[in-house]
Amino acid sequence: MISTRNLTKTYPEVEAVKAVTLNVHPGEVYGFLGPNGAGKSTTIAMLLGLVKPTSGELSLFGTSLEKDYFTIKNAIGVVGENPYFFDEMTAWEFLSFHADIFMIDSKENRINQLMEHVGLRQYANIRPSEYSRGMRQKLSFVRALLHKPDLLILDEPVSGLDPHGIRQIRSLIEEQKKSGTTIFISSHILSEVERTADRIAIMHKGKLLVEDNLDGLRYSVDQSVRVNVEVTHVPDSLSVTLSDLPSVVDHNINGQHIEMRLDGSSDSDHRAEVSSAITASGTTIIGMETRKASLEETFMTFTDDNVIGLSKAGEVE
Repeated sequence: MISTRNLTKTYPEVEAVKAVTLNVHPGEVYGFLGPNGAGKSTTIAMLLGLVKPTSGELSLFGTSLEKDYFTIKNAIGVVGENPYFFDEMTAWEFLSFHADIFMIDSKENRINQLMEHVGLRQYANIRPSEYSRGMRQKLSFVRALLHKPDLLILDEPVSGLDPHGIRQIRSLIEEQKKSGTTIFISSHILSEVERTADRIAIMHKGKLLVEDNLDGLRYSVDQSVRVNVEVTHVPDSLSVTLSDLPSVVDHNINGQHIEMRLDGSSDSDHRAEVSSAITASGTTIIGMETRKASLEETFMTFTDDNVIGLSKAGEVE
């Protein structure tokens, strides 16, 4: 669906994107992450034909933009972080204008359906300039979906939205995924990417650090098992007891709560051993839960400037 090979963009003073190779599969939700200045926006601009690559290869739907530009662009829906609207048009007129460009049949039904879904139908006859930022973002999403694109490219799609608006957009993304639409999403709201993405790429300083599913990302940076334990009280000896256990990578005690990372490099389950040690120290376990590292924790590990050699695509500068 999307394929790049050694995609590079160099400006006079900076190499913004450095030999990036991406592979986005048909029908998947692909999270494209990175801190500010990582090269995400430049990469997206190249995917959309807005910026010409300095070198490398780029194809969408199995062909290059140069060979079939208009066919490819008509199969893509785009939501940008700062969408543009025509100030003299109402929201309805704006959507109707775009529906006519794509020659959409029964455009009234399509527009009404989508505007209802995002809670904008009652504001259809108001100009977008009078909308809040969140409302404009929803309107941009409706525009992107009007022609039922095969590929959605979303750059900060929930920017400016309240929790209810985020849920509405999430619902739309999930519906598009079920219908087979390929979704390429770049966002700083990592919890939303974690909810929806099948695979994730992380950019840093213009380089692609990794491209994998979330479990693969977790395992590549941290093979430990996170365990949270609540006890009735904390004996003075408990911290030393946990430090002496080879299976405990590290631990933190906060009141009656203990956070631990256990060695996960083997198939052994160390929780029984740890539970016995905690009980033997003279306290009682009230509860224990095991959790995986969040996408945010994994992302921070990958993009930490002090971490070297985590990249699957080369050494981090």
